[in-house]
Amino acid sequence: MLRDVHVALLVEEQYEDLELWYPYYRLQEAGARVSILGTGREQYTGKRCLAVRPDGRVDDARAEDYAGVVVPGGYAPDHMRRHRPLLAFVKALAEQGKPVAFICHAGWVTISAGIVAGRQVTSVPAIRDDLENAGATWLDEPVVRDGQLISSRRPADLPVFLPAIIQALG
Repeated sequence: MLRDVHVALLVEEQYEDLELWYPYYRLQEAGARVSILGTGREQYTGKRCLAVRPDGRVDDARAEDYAGVVVPGGYAPDHMRRHRPLLAFVKALAEQGKPVAFICHAGWVTISAGIVAGRQVTSVPAIRDDLENAGATWLDEPVVRDGQLISSRRPADLPVFLPAIIQALG
């Protein structure tokens, strides 16, 4: 059980609904406290039109207050990678050796945060070249864990992605 574990779950417009809500509930079910952090909007809408109101702004978050972060995919990572405070937050967590979990297109966030060079990762195949050009080794696996980086390809991989995250946080 993840007692006294506080996890950040990042959100932006057009997030992949399953990649946000599945980790949100699974992490809570494992005992973690989950805070959804956005970039400043009052509400975000997923690709499948589910709305979410964030618990706070990533600009106000301190990496020291979280045990790890989960970055969902969809179109949201394209917006996230342009938000400097979000990238600084993800990079700070990685530098502190805390789990940074990302799925689908969320690899773009880790590229822009500068934390994938020399690491093994996976993602949706569409951004394979981006990750490799950033210095990562891309693997076509449902989940890849390289130290504190935990990556997955798509929603169908969520049943193996979440146990890997929970194990890393435990």
